[in-house]
Amino acid sequence: MDLTTLLPQFGNLIYTLVFFVIALSVIVTIHELGHYFVGRWTGIRADVFSLGFGPVLLKRTDRRGTQWQLAALPFGGYVKFRGDANAASATDYGAVEAMDATARRETMAGAPLWARTLTVAAGPVANFILSALVFSAFVLFNGIASDPLTVERVTPMPGIQQLEPGDRILAIEGSETPPLEDFGDFIDELPNAATLDYTVLRDGEELTVRAPHPLPPLATGIAPDSAAIDARMQEGDVITAIDGAPVATFEDLREVVSASDGAPLDLTVWRDGEEVSLTLEPRRRDLPLEEGGFETRWLIGITGGFFFEPATRAPGLGETIAYGWEQTFSIIRSSLSGLWHMISGAISSCNLRGPIGIAETSGAMASQGADSFIWFVAVLSTAVGLLNLFPIPVLDGGHLVFYAYEAVARRKPSERAYNILMTMGLALILSLMALGIGNDLFCQ
Repeated sequence: MDLTTLLPQFGNLIYTLVFFVIALSVIVTIHELGHYFVGRWTGIRADVFSLGFGPVLLKRTDRRGTQWQLAALPFGGYVKFRGDANAASATDYGAVEAMDATARRETMAGAPLWARTLTVAAGPVANFILSALVFSAFVLFNGIASDPLTVERVTPMPGIQQLEPGDRILAIEGSETPPLEDFGDFIDELPNAATLDYTVLRDGEELTVRAPHPLPPLATGIAPDSAAIDARMQEGDVITAIDGAPVATFEDLREVVSASDGAPLDLTVWRDGEEVSLTLEPRRRDLPLEEGGFETRWLIGITGGFFFEPATRAPGLGETIAYGWEQTFSIIRSSLSGLWHMISGAISSCNLRGPIGIAETSGAMASQGADSFIWFVAVLSTAVGLLNLFPIPVLDGGHLVFYAYEAVARRKPSERAYNILMTMGLALILSLMALGIGNDLFCQ
């Protein structure tokens, strides 16, 4: 292997690591700022706010006595509150006991239960708020498709395409178009043909034009860690044939891939007016269902959509906020469902990915553009917030369990019990990380 072969691989590795660090740094910073600001508000002093671990590269101490620092290993971060023994917020019992009552009140261990609970919960909540804000910003800037169905933009397509921006679609194949909320069911009833008759209102005149099926075999998105990514498919690619057989609609594509049983598929792809030949192998994936549970399907990793963009309207403030939180809670529900199904053995444990898989996904999403990468950061932020709420000592959720015990028992866990549980929690986290890395290396 010569240098010219190694350089592209090395470049891809650097690209992946850079965007992984960016994604992780944003999420960790927001998480720790949640702890810091709520802690300050409740009277708990922070000695150190660190982005990264290990040797300190840059540092500055503010007027409140908090040292803000950038460390050499950019794979996490922490807030070390007064009275903490380490970055995991274990209590330095000797130091706390030596303080007077005023100083002890400024420590995490000496603060009232309500202050500690709010401070610890603030980290995951900050992650959820970040996600909801990003999702809300997307719908705010992109708008919401509005009735009546009107064409805003048209994606270049092979074959006959006579729709134009500004066309109001009145009917398809003679069937009147319903409100957009019912358009999905309407599409299911259309003929399974590559081109259809559209009745449109254009410049005040009713016309009949020919155009592709509303859901053609068009790649409107490429999933990370997928067969499509490995085959170097691109957004905007149109699959015209599989193994030499014509493909008319996205449903045709889905059926062929599902029936492949993982066998390699030879694709004929229309890209920028030219035909490209690609070969890929569908991968087995466990997908969440809207009604709950999972189904296992063979996938190539492309997302379908209309070949035209509908005209949109600006959403109201309430709609914008509601959309952001709906997306966030949807990720939480599907993550919890996925975890339960893995534990019960209903789906493969390969669905749990580790840092290598997350890093690869970061790079893949960044390569698809800023929008995709920012959306991924929001999804990952929700996942990090949820993970931190798991009732495992070392994590925020573990501390909240200790506080719940204290609230019920009217006393804190003993120092010995606390240290044993923290050690067990750390061992569990390291085991899960090892499982995730193993999945990254050996699961396809």
